[in-house]
Amino acid sequence: MREKFETELVKLNNALVEMGALCEDAISCAVKYLLDRDEQMKENSVMAEKLIDNKEREIESMCMRLLIHQQPVATDFRMVTSALKMITDLERIGDQASDIVEIADYVTADMTFRTDIKEMAENTVRMVTNSIDSFVKKDISIADSVIRMDDTVDALFDKVKSEIMSIVSAESNNAECLLDLLMIAKYFERIGDHSENIAKWVIFAVTGKHNERY
Repeated sequence: MREKFETELVKLNNALVEMGALCEDAISCAVKYLLDRDEQMKENSVMAEKLIDNKEREIESMCMRLLIHQQPVATDFRMVTSALKMITDLERIGDQASDIVEIADYVTADMTFRTDIKEMAENTVRMVTNSIDSFVKKDISIADSVIRMDDTVDALFDKVKSEIMSIVSAESNNAECLLDLLMIAKYFERIGDHSENIAKWVIFAVTGKHNERY
């Protein structure tokens, strides 16, 4: 019985890694489309979002089977229940990457490069990558670094917002485009929040304690 559970847990781990990789692809492609207007990147991000939704349903079914049929205890139970929480955040990351692609059509490349949104985007991609890495390695130090990084992303959002408001004041004719850019920045900020949530669930899965230090 234990051997079967271990095999199923490995499958769950691999599926979560695959879902995380799809989220990384979705965001990276969304960022490239925002900055470079590469149509292939737009298509790739949309496709990744669909695959993320499918992977969420697959992992949810795996978790329910493990909980019902294997009746895990202690650490194993935390791992499975944490996985259920993580896939919700991962699915929302995929949705927000798709939203960024959709809104990017209304933002000019010139406006994008006149703010710090590129740095903000790069930081959120790094947060997603590291949160998944912390899960794979069961490394709470990596998870802690993701939680700390969220403060950086929040600060960058405030900076981008200030930059956009300054440009709006000087160039009112670009107000609509800039408000769309602000919405994109908000989506990046939310992706950072979801990455932080994943990191906290990793810490719970490993230690049994919720991280309240940050």
